[in-house]
This record gives sequence, C-alpha cells and structure tokens, in this order.
Amino acid sequence: MSHKRIEINPEIMGGKPVIRGTRIPVETILRKLGAGMTSDAIMADHPRLAHEDVLAAQAFAADYLADEDLVYG
Repeated sequence: MSHKRIEINPEIMGGKPVIRGTRIPVETILRKLGAGMTSDAIMADHPRLAHEDVLAAQAFAADYLADEDLVYG
C-alpha cells in the first residue's frame, strides 16, 4: 500500500499517518468528515491541505481497513 501524500514517520506525531509535509493526522481529517464537515470546510481549517489530501486520507483509511483481518464471534 503506497500513498504518496501520506507519511508515517516516528518523529512526526508519534508515528501516526499524516499528510506529507504537515503535522495533520489522517485521523483528524477522517473525524472531521465523519462529523459532517465538507472538504472545503476542512481545507479552511487547515489551509495547507489540498482537496487531493482529503481524498488521500480517505483512500489510505480504506486500504488500511481492506488489509485488516475480520474476527467474528
């Protein structure tokens, strides 16, 4: 799984996935989307973000979940 807009570095935000070149965690973007914020509103909160960064955060999360093992019971 390779995402050119996502960076994982133990020296940045404790190794959480962030948008490359920022300290904005993918989690923050996903939580804001989940709360009903639009991409435009998120970018207004974080002017260094581009629309492609928001899409990259969603794609990263989808790929991460696709690799998870499911446990039933």
